Amino acid sequence: MSAIRVTVLISGQGTNLQALIDASAAHRIDAEIIHVISNRAEAAGLQRAARAGIRHSVLPHGGFSSREEYDQALAGQVALYDPDLVVLAGFMRIVGPRMLEAHGSRLINLHPSLLPLYRGTDTYRRALEAGDLQHGASVHFVSAELDGGPVISQVRIPVLRGDDPATLAARLSPREHALLTATVELFSKRSIQHADGRVLLDHKPLANPLQLRDDETFEI
Repeated sequence: MSAIRVTVLISGQGTNLQALIDASAAHRIDAEIIHVISNRAEAAGLQRAARAGIRHSVLPHGGFSSREEYDQALAGQVALYDPDLVVLAGFMRIVGPRMLEAHGSRLINLHPSLLPLYRGTDTYRRALEAGDLQHGASVHFVSAELDGGPVISQVRIPVLRGDDPATLAARLSPREHALLTATVELFSKRSIQHADGRVLLDHKPLANPLQLRDDETFEI
């Protein structure tokens, strides 16, 4: 099988993008990152793409009169290079109907919570205020509902005494990288599909999200 073609959408530092770049370069995943798109020209992740020789574009949302216009332009930009998979990795824009119509079954997002808990922003503070003993991250298919699409995979870390949002985020970050890389690897093996609002693993419905173990393989 040929490598899957991946477009990555970012808004900031691009550390998850870097994890995918490194995994691809080391042949740990059979995936080629063909395009990186940011809604912010100052996003440091664009420099990561440039250093890796990856095509990159800026589509600033401020230049459009409505969310719908931006969404349509973004859908067109993504379609230019016909990716097999579109990864939202710290992309701080809500995907709208045009993107979903054009690319819905190929859109995945990395979210820093154990969905369905804590959709939206500020997840670390919310988990701490709730007294949770665990926090984590989820990779899910994108849907019209914010952070509401079917969850593919998750990783969990303990909440430690004395944690604050910054320390919790710092501890979760490398595990997020591992989660995203391992999930994209499943896509590169053609093991994951999206059908009728469900996640399929090797064409069979997945009852619960895959859980990433410490050895960076999945527990089903």
